[in-house]
Amino acid sequence: MEKKNYKRTTVTAALPYANGGVHIGHLAGVYVPADIYVRYLRLKKSEVIFIGGSDEHGVPITIRARKEGITPQDVVDRYHEMIKRSFEQFGISFDIYSRTTSATHHQFAAEWFRKLYDEGKLTEDTTTQLYDEEAKQFLADRYITGECPYCHNEGAYGDQCEKCGRDLSPTELINPRSTISGSTPVLKETKNWYLPLNEYQEWLKQWILEDHKEWRPNVYGQCKSWLDMDLQPRAMTRDLNWGIPVPVEGAEGKVLYVWFDAPIGYVSNTKELCEREPEKWGTWQKWWQQDDTRLVHFIGKDNIVFHCIIFPVMMRAHGKYIMPDNVPANEFLNLEDKKISTSKNWAVWLHEYLEDLPGKQDVLRYVLTANAPETKDNNFTWKDFQERNNSELVAVYGNFVNRALQLTKKYFGGVVPARGPLDDIDRQALAEMQEVKGKVEHLLEQFRFRDAQFEAMNLARIGNKYITDCEPWKVWKTDPKRVETVLNICLQLTANLAIVFEPFLPFSSARLREMLALPAFDWEQLGSTDILAAGHQLAEPSLLFEKIDDDVIQHQLDKLEATRLANEAADYKAAPVKDNVAFEAFEKLDIRVGLVTDCQRVKKSKKLLQFTIDDGSGQPRTILSGIAQWYEKPEELVGRRVLFVANFEPRKMMGLESQGMILSAVDFDGSLSVVTTTKDVKPGSQVG
Repeated sequence: MEKKNYKRTTVTAALPYANGGVHIGHLAGVYVPADIYVRYLRLKKSEVIFIGGSDEHGVPITIRARKEGITPQDVVDRYHEMIKRSFEQFGISFDIYSRTTSATHHQFAAEWFRKLYDEGKLTEDTTTQLYDEEAKQFLADRYITGECPYCHNEGAYGDQCEKCGRDLSPTELINPRSTISGSTPVLKETKNWYLPLNEYQEWLKQWILEDHKEWRPNVYGQCKSWLDMDLQPRAMTRDLNWGIPVPVEGAEGKVLYVWFDAPIGYVSNTKELCEREPEKWGTWQKWWQQDDTRLVHFIGKDNIVFHCIIFPVMMRAHGKYIMPDNVPANEFLNLEDKKISTSKNWAVWLHEYLEDLPGKQDVLRYVLTANAPETKDNNFTWKDFQERNNSELVAVYGNFVNRALQLTKKYFGGVVPARGPLDDIDRQALAEMQEVKGKVEHLLEQFRFRDAQFEAMNLARIGNKYITDCEPWKVWKTDPKRVETVLNICLQLTANLAIVFEPFLPFSSARLREMLALPAFDWEQLGSTDILAAGHQLAEPSLLFEKIDDDVIQHQLDKLEATRLANEAADYKAAPVKDNVAFEAFEKLDIRVGLVTDCQRVKKSKKLLQFTIDDGSGQPRTILSGIAQWYEKPEELVGRRVLFVANFEPRKMMGLESQGMILSAVDFDGSLSVVTTTKDVKPGSQVG
């Protein structure tokens, strides 16, 4: 398909769900790449609008509200403000960040639905759904739990088993029950309105599979797999009391499906902004209904079907909207080699990061872009975070900038020196600098942000090599004029770094611009060899980045370890209690306290430890215990008061006689821990 010459660009970023905070998976998948692209377009002086907002309807919000004993509005108010504030502090530069509970959105979404309804673009159908007779309401999938028919997890939800990962339907569950009342739900008929996706299948095939072969393989491939199947009508309404009421007679107790209402939020938020600042933005129709506007959606891979199939069909059915030109969806980001899980708190939350590492927004932006899951799932680790900061931002980018500015301050009082005759090494550095603009620009236009940032960092590498090869600190003694040229070129490279990194690292670029005493710049200056004129006075230099110490990283790792242990404990179920025994049977056991006087591994055995016990008799007692794998340093057990069974018959093991049994507790992970006393009880004391 021939590409259009667009006059402006509408950029949307997936609306985060106002049921919790934003984590690094969201940032890497959606918000950092979207912000990079928008900042790049602004630097080019392109006409662009950047739309964001909170998605505030749907079942999970009602579940959280019910658990906390508050209203759904209370839930979304809390998280909307948290998310909005976090984005602002992190530098995600939305032109508007609104919400789907706004009056503007409610009216706009209801009118959209009513238009499709009045024009016969929706179909009605009556189906049976599970109904809670005690609570007197239909149950959304997440309000139903039961036994998974595949792995027999007893806590599976009506839409998915989180243990085995299978997608489910509520009627598949064994012994389903309502999470509201605990009762067994019954099937009951209900009417809903559907978007007939099947009627748009051929158009979708042409529009996506033929006209947009340039889309990322993961996006194109997922769309193709859907279109290779027969699309079915999809319900656009739900039996729920939280959401936008369906604006049709006879639809009491029903709301718009959250995936009908949420993407319309892009448009309603644009309308809200345009009505607030019409002199700056014009009409909202310009951004959504004019053919010379380019629409780009930034999303994660779990939202591809909604942005590439359902929302386009909604816009096509409406009849006036432009279609997305590109949907650069990312894959998922894992954390420390494990899938991020919000329900298990296995995540790095943005609001916590901003508190724990103040002033380090650009470090996280840099690392998430370097590890961007653009074509496949990728991984975030705190050690890699530290390494990239210390060895790239500090040692490459920051090091070059600091050398260039500090040497200029030392030799020329912070005044940009004039450039004299050029040597071959000078020409090469300037030529390489001029090539960066084309490389980075091409990659950004292709939505290859990871590679674009790498090329931006290459400019710092060019600068480091140039200043190291020229050695101005040595040449100063013999040829000050030569130093003028070298530092002039270094400063031009520095100014170019401030420009090229502005989309990626806006906070650092702003600080560098201040040090260079440059009021502003634009993308067209990138590659220029004369950004800083001779005689220009620079401001006081300072370090652009600082090293991150091990203790900072260890604190983050400790937080994750605490989360891991808490999850394991929560998942653990104690073994069933054994059959009752008579008290007399227990009385036959002689359990006593023993003081460990020696403990060592049994030679040629991987399992056994040999305990020497003071049992209060005046004679040492030897007990062998198969717990060696859980005690790497058995000598650390010396001095502990442990419990042991004193009246077991002696047993021979590995040629040694064991005179009793050490009592150990089995932890939820299968590890063993010797049972000790909390006070210094005398050896030989009986347990009863």
